[in-house]
Amino acid sequence: MTVGYVMLCHTALDRAAQVARFWAAAGSPVVIHVDTRVSDNAFAAFRRLVAEYPAISFSRRFRCEWGTFSLVAATQAACEQLLERHPEARHVYLASGSCLPLRPAEELAAYLAERPHTDFIESVTTAEVGWTQGGLDAERFTLRFPFSWKRQRWLFDRYVALQRGLKIRRRVPAGLVPHLGSQWWCLTRRTLEAILKDPERPAIDRYFRRVWIPDESYFQTLVRQHSQDVESRSLTLFKFDYEGKPHIFYDDHLQLLRRSDCFVARKIWSNADRLYRAFLEPQEGGPPRAEPQPGKIDRLFSKAVERRGRGRPGLYMQSRFPRRDHENGKTSAPYSVFQGFAELFEDFPAWLARAIGGGRVHGHLYAPERVEYAGGETVFNGALTDGAALRDYNPQAFLTNLIWNSRGERQCFQFGPRDTQGINWFLSTDANAQISVITGAWSVPLFHSPEPFPVVRAEAARLQRIETEQLAILRSMYTKARVRIWTMSDFIENPMEPLQTIVDEISPRSARRLTDPPAMVDLMGFGQFLQELKNQGMKPTLMGDFPVNGDPRVAAPRGRRPYLVR
Repeated sequence: MTVGYVMLCHTALDRAAQVARFWAAAGSPVVIHVDTRVSDNAFAAFRRLVAEYPAISFSRRFRCEWGTFSLVAATQAACEQLLERHPEARHVYLASGSCLPLRPAEELAAYLAERPHTDFIESVTTAEVGWTQGGLDAERFTLRFPFSWKRQRWLFDRYVALQRGLKIRRRVPAGLVPHLGSQWWCLTRRTLEAILKDPERPAIDRYFRRVWIPDESYFQTLVRQHSQDVESRSLTLFKFDYEGKPHIFYDDHLQLLRRSDCFVARKIWSNADRLYRAFLEPQEGGPPRAEPQPGKIDRLFSKAVERRGRGRPGLYMQSRFPRRDHENGKTSAPYSVFQGFAELFEDFPAWLARAIGGGRVHGHLYAPERVEYAGGETVFNGALTDGAALRDYNPQAFLTNLIWNSRGERQCFQFGPRDTQGINWFLSTDANAQISVITGAWSVPLFHSPEPFPVVRAEAARLQRIETEQLAILRSMYTKARVRIWTMSDFIENPMEPLQTIVDEISPRSARRLTDPPAMVDLMGFGQFLQELKNQGMKPTLMGDFPVNGDPRVAAPRGRRPYLVR
């Protein structure tokens, strides 16, 4: 028993010649179809490359186009020629010019000899297929497709829409149950002859001429009528990405291909010299190879498909810039934002750096004048400068770059209503952001400001308006960040508890109690300051309740209000 090979070729003919010679040298007949779009000179050169092998022949040529019946017609002609000229072929293996044998031809012949009546072809009903593209699964069998999807896309789409609108449906020939599957199969002589000599073939061919991508359904459907034993799988290793395009194998996939134990792989890069040398040159005998198991590498391909489609979290590249709110994570790592803390506590960044035992605590990264990096640095990781103009050109990209370039180190920074506000929605919708806000704390520097009170009052009104808008964003239904908000009066009543919660969240493994609280700024007379703002016509609403006289830091904690039950 021998295995006959049918090859459909249109590019990289020198590589196709290598593969044809490999199979012919093992005693297998090979019939090659070459697309008529290949020039006569290239075709003649191809014939010369295989002229010394009488087992290699060429079938009638067709002009093949993706998605059309021409690929089926080319396959039919080549198979008919192989079956007629080589009665010793008991199985016919369909391959492309970009396929590469991964195991000796003798192993495939022995494998098929143990399964003389088995047809290997992926064949599943449309209801069970989840990989069809363009929404055309069952419709590819009930609509007509006279226009080329690639060359006449506008006509293709309009004609499909017209048929849908008019509710036009083609009738599937009696007895046929449409199936789909890979184009690359291995069928027994008996099944293939039954398909090609079916008395209903003219009517079946007429029907499939208007089916979309018939090379993925013609043999897959008819094999169910004529086969005695179908294994719905292909012996060819092939993988597709999320767009339905085939993965291309390169030299660095050598070990991956060996692990699959498959007989043939598609699609091989034409310049993969290492792969062609490794698999086509004579190999010393080794232990018997295992059953083909393409599933052994499925996990790697699934990760590759996900990586290509979604990218790495927080990494933005020119070649794949995601649509807004469709990113695979806006940033690459968790970070913390503090609003009002640096205004309420003296030297808060230095205290926080000591408390969390690591990480980088910056000042106001979005300060109007410059970027306040930790330690007063002017250039940060990734050559990020402290220039405000460059940062404000794209404030979101600035932050994502900063987080990406400092992976492995927790980043913390201060923020407030004085800062550039273009980053608010980004922070709010970033699941990696942990935002802690003490509302109204921006008024503490104004309380200590030497500026005339009318100037202070106008600035207070401006900052309160900005923070009110920001709080509305943080409390939005679209917020994904971890947000904590305290009024200033509530926070200073018991600052250690929220500070401990924040530190534990940043450094969950430290599990130590805070014993060195940060020093709070002097707030003596702050209540009178707020009252004066009210007297001047500006109503402070974000600070909470402060006594007009005395130091608010030593105010008695408010107890729980009693409930009156009637």
